[in-house]
Amino acid sequence: MDLNEMIRIMARDAKQSGRLLRVAKRLEKDTALEGMAENILSRKEEIIKINTKDITLAREKGLNPAMIDRLTLDEKTINSMVAGLREVAALPDPVGEVTGMWKRPNGLQVGRVRIPLGVIGFIYESRPNVTVDAAALCLKSGNAVLLKGGSEAINSNLTLNEILTEALKKANLPEKSIQVIPSTEHEAVGILLGMDDYVDVIIPRGGEGLIRFVAENSRIPVLKHFKGVCHVYVDEFADLDMARKICFNAKVQRPGVCNAMETMLVHNKIAPSFLPGMVEEFKKAGVEIRACEDSLRLVSGLKLADDSDWPAEFLDLILAVKIVKDMDEALDHIDRYGSNHTEAIVTNDYERSKEFLEKVDASVVLVNASTRFNDGFELGLGAEIGISTSKLHAYGPMSLKELTTTKFTVFGSGQVRT
Repeated sequence: MDLNEMIRIMARDAKQSGRLLRVAKRLEKDTALEGMAENILSRKEEIIKINTKDITLAREKGLNPAMIDRLTLDEKTINSMVAGLREVAALPDPVGEVTGMWKRPNGLQVGRVRIPLGVIGFIYESRPNVTVDAAALCLKSGNAVLLKGGSEAINSNLTLNEILTEALKKANLPEKSIQVIPSTEHEAVGILLGMDDYVDVIIPRGGEGLIRFVAENSRIPVLKHFKGVCHVYVDEFADLDMARKICFNAKVQRPGVCNAMETMLVHNKIAPSFLPGMVEEFKKAGVEIRACEDSLRLVSGLKLADDSDWPAEFLDLILAVKIVKDMDEALDHIDRYGSNHTEAIVTNDYERSKEFLEKVDASVVLVNASTRFNDGFELGLGAEIGISTSKLHAYGPMSLKELTTTKFTVFGSGQVRT
């Protein structure tokens, strides 16, 4: 059987499983999730052994340390996967929720009810723990899922798929609800993106290159974000101690993620009292500053930023810094260079904060808080499958409700249209 035919059969099986899964009861889904958690715990040593095989092959291929780190499944990561499964099981089931109900003058009772999207194609790189996270969220929201992980994690992903499938079978749910495509060929991604007869939505999670490839080649709707160019604007009315803590956390706490601050904008009225001390803190943490000319006049020894730094997602201990004359200039800069991901203002002026919230177009806009809070768990959603900046149909962290849509239900008593 060739690769195209194999993926077509998997997609067909997923669609058939989705029809059964969308009417599954919460108890059945939660039982499967709990079973998955128990299976992973009981086979922890086997998972680590298989994962070590992937790590060894990855090192032989010369993968960088950051990729190896994301690939690694150790005891801590596995315990986190188990906790994640149980957290999803504890969340309310969104499927079947009535989101509205009204009566028409002709007596028709019209309602809207939440339903699964159907079949989700999930394409991702490196992290095998994401296999479990995505499977859990799709199962709880009533969706079948086809998982295409990176070739570097193939053995880990297939083992985890086997473990998850055992729990589905025991809970009397369709085994093909969760399937890992067992191919390391790049061609498999392109084939999956053409399965619009069976797959309802594609969610890519990885670097900008992967996501652009998916968006440009998919015949299926894609929920995506290309990159996170996130700003913190320190306003003239900011509490400077608060601003230092927020900016430091937004850049340094975990610089290699999409919700880390990449550019810091500073109002010129407070720049002399704020910027030198802030830069010193960043330098102690190993942050390289790429600054505008006005910043260089205040702080010596910084690298002059060029045009390529303002739209850059560094994903590293590198920060672009710009002094602005007012909030309008900050808003213009964000509008030009932002990626609709996460934007923050630090200010004690209520009107300024309100204006910022209204005018900035981003999936999450924060006042007096770090950009690092654009995360499903941190926002109280319980878990997320990714962050969407595409707006249709989700904007921001995608949790259970974002993996559903709504349909209309209509109850009549013999009405006909005239």
